[in-house]
Amino acid sequence: MSVYWAENAFLPAGLAHNVRFEIDKSRFVTITPDVPQDEAYKLPGVVLPGLANCHSHAFHRALRGRTHHGGGTFWTWREQMYAIAGRLDPDTYLTLARAVYAEMALAGITSVGEFHYLHHAPGGGQYADPNDMGEALRQAARDAGVRLTLLDTCYLAGGLNADGHLPLVGVQERFGDRDAHAWSTRVSRLREDDQFRVGAAVHSVRAVPREHLATIREAAAGRPLHAHVSEQPGENDACHAFYGLSPTALFHEAGMVDDQFSAVHATHLSDADVRALGSVRATACFCPTTERDLADGIGPARGLLDAGAQLSLGSDQHAVIDILEEARALEMHERLNTLQRGRIQPDELLSAATAHGTIGWPEVGRLAVAQRADLVAVRLDTVRTAGVDPAQIVLAASAGDIDTVIRDGEVVVSGGEHRLGDVGRMLNDAITPLWTEN
Repeated sequence: MSVYWAENAFLPAGLAHNVRFEIDKSRFVTITPDVPQDEAYKLPGVVLPGLANCHSHAFHRALRGRTHHGGGTFWTWREQMYAIAGRLDPDTYLTLARAVYAEMALAGITSVGEFHYLHHAPGGGQYADPNDMGEALRQAARDAGVRLTLLDTCYLAGGLNADGHLPLVGVQERFGDRDAHAWSTRVSRLREDDQFRVGAAVHSVRAVPREHLATIREAAAGRPLHAHVSEQPGENDACHAFYGLSPTALFHEAGMVDDQFSAVHATHLSDADVRALGSVRATACFCPTTERDLADGIGPARGLLDAGAQLSLGSDQHAVIDILEEARALEMHERLNTLQRGRIQPDELLSAATAHGTIGWPEVGRLAVAQRADLVAVRLDTVRTAGVDPAQIVLAASAGDIDTVIRDGEVVVSGGEHRLGDVGRMLNDAITPLWTEN
């Protein structure tokens, strides 16, 4: 039995004070507000549920701070991303992903949804175990102390234009299985455990022809199903030109859009798209720091909430790993779009930042009895948070203000330090060779 006490904590009913937590066998067994500290270990500041990073491409972290010369667009950035994708193998990916997931843990993230499409060897040949790259991610997450949902991603085509789908070329061959049945067969070999779950993803309408969607839907039954949706106007234009539908409408027609579906980015949606996602309580996974870094645009977050959709958050390409910043950006982008403040309330932002259920962990994300015991203590005495109303901490704090991270009752971060040691050094050791040896 572990016992903690916090002066401030966000319980399901709202901010509470002087809260005592008892944890046994990875679950909260009692949570009691308005009690003195007694012998319990005092957590600093304000305690939040563990944060959820619902959209990650771990290998993109190697691009941080290296893509900003010369301007360009999403499409020119993509060429640099492909170059990094061509340089990784299971061993180097394990080294990189372990450091990236440790950086996430330092930022208060206890679950991550990895949108995984870097499957195969250069040229598209399979490793001895066709899931070697996915297994590297499993091990990396376990070492770093975060639970992982592998959103194994079907990626069959190299693009889409008015004439149809294009073949995989170059490094894209590493992403592709022969068809959706081959993808499904490979994914079926993955085995879940207490810290690892398997979901599914469609990379995009550009990368998966319509005739394969039914197979993916059947393989994903009962699991989270994610897809990049309308990240760029060019994606919408190509889908309309060839299919006569928006990406959301195409997925809806295929029977994929339901309350297990997450539309990642959901930036350039029509009113009809918003209604379609909201009517079934689908999720829109926003990645604001990536969407602004890549000049994607600002999606209709408030409109989706009002239509009935859920929101989640991801750090995507990891230009920043800070779910508190992603949550804050959700509101700030709304302000820029509407010239109004308070479009998305702090409790709604916290719900988006703790949407573990959208990546297959419904028993995580609330400080409540019987939930898995994840919590994050955010300091209230740093230069960023001193004087802040604890009720508004999501709109003030950053990843650097996080002191303690506990996942399933296990301390992963204490005093702002990860149990693996110097995460900055780990990142440098993993990333620098990818640029200096090629």
